Order: sequence, then C-alpha cells, then structure tokens
Amino acid sequence: MKSLLFTLMLTLAAPLWADEATPVGEDPVIEQRMVILATDLRCLVCQNESLAGSHAELAEDLRKEIRAQMKAGKNDKEVIEYLTTRYGDFVLYRPPFKPITYLLWLGPLLFLGLGGAIWYVTLKKRRAFKDVPVDEQQLAEAAQLLDDKN
Repeated sequence: MKSLLFTLMLTLAAPLWADEATPVGEDPVIEQRMVILATDLRCLVCQNESLAGSHAELAEDLRKEIRAQMKAGKNDKEVIEYLTTRYGDFVLYRPPFKPITYLLWLGPLLFLGLGGAIWYVTLKKRRAFKDVPVDEQQLAEAAQLLDDKN
C-alpha cells in the first residue's frame, strides 16, 4: 500500500520537473510569423482546427513547409497562394469571394430571404382565412360521428 501511495505521489509531482517548452524553429521572427499565419489556415485533417493548433502529422508537415517558404524569403501572401494552389481554398478559414464560393457567402442571406418570404405568405394566408360559422346541423352530424365511434 505504501509503494502504491509513493508511486501516486511521484506521478502527481512529475510536472514539477518539466522544463519550459523550447521553440521549434531556430528563428523566432519566422516562428512568430508562422504561428500568426497558421491561425488563419485550416488543418486539412482536423478541418475544425487551425493549422497552428492541430497535432496531426500533416499539420506539422504544413507548418514545416510554411517555415521553409518563409526562410526562402516569401511573404505571407505568397505562402498563402502556394498553399491554396496546392490544397485549394478549403485551407483558408475565410475563402475569397469568387463564383465558386458565392453560395457559401450568400447562402445565409438566401435562406433568410426564403424564410421571410414563407413567413409573409403564411401570415397573408392566415389573414385571408375567415371563420365560417357552424350551424346546428353540422354540430349534430359531428356529435353523431363521435357517438358512433364510442
């Protein structure tokens, strides 16, 4: 029991021996540029995570590729062009406004307009609907139908 307790105490104390994380890249300026750029790019594997926060192998490879492009002297726009040429606009969190993405950008407005039109037509029909008075014969027929079911 004592050895189990000792092992548990050592396990809980393990984070105390951890050192500060060392930067992955040699150049802190390039590393900072890469992190800022990677937060605006989508991980192709995870799809709901940024490239900067993903732990997938492909994301790590893409971050290395971005670092290599930056070391080669390319600016952020050229790096993004390289990635979109290679992987398409899907790699961008904010795709450009062009014919292939019109539905993506204008879709919410179309659905809002369609919903408003349906709401308007429904209200118009509801206003046009008039209450028809029920006469004694119809009430008697309804009562007869209910009595027949019981």
